[in-house]
Amino acid sequence: MARLILDTGVLIAGVRRRLDPVTLAPDDDVAIPAIVVAEYLAGVEADDNTGRAASQRAFLDDVLAATAVIDYDTDIARAHATLLAHVRAGGQPRGPHDLIIAATAHATDRTLLTTDVAAGFDELPGVRVRLAAR
Repeated sequence: MARLILDTGVLIAGVRRRLDPVTLAPDDDVAIPAIVVAEYLAGVEADDNTGRAASQRAFLDDVLAATAVIDYDTDIARAHATLLAHVRAGGQPRGPHDLIIAATAHATDRTLLTTDVAAGFDELPGVRVRLAAR
């Protein structure tokens, strides 16, 4: 059993049916950072296709009914500050949401499941990363 944090790209791949089913095992302990919910919903809100947006909302509702959402708390804030200091010192800025997602994985001792190789999650200290099969 793997303890996983899903990033937004995994949800998008899931709704588009482009996520390989073997990416997640039935006994995996899966959670989603609250910021991923916001990122996903921002994309839905920007979609001008009413039918598709409704389908995407229904997909998210199904995911949230079966998946824990992890709020940004003090432990995650500490991990976020550490990662933020690291990327600033290294001169390699990352998106603020990406750092919150990584900090959530780090603070909760979970592996970050992502579709985004370019985000550089694997370069962050203390963050375990697994690439989702698509």
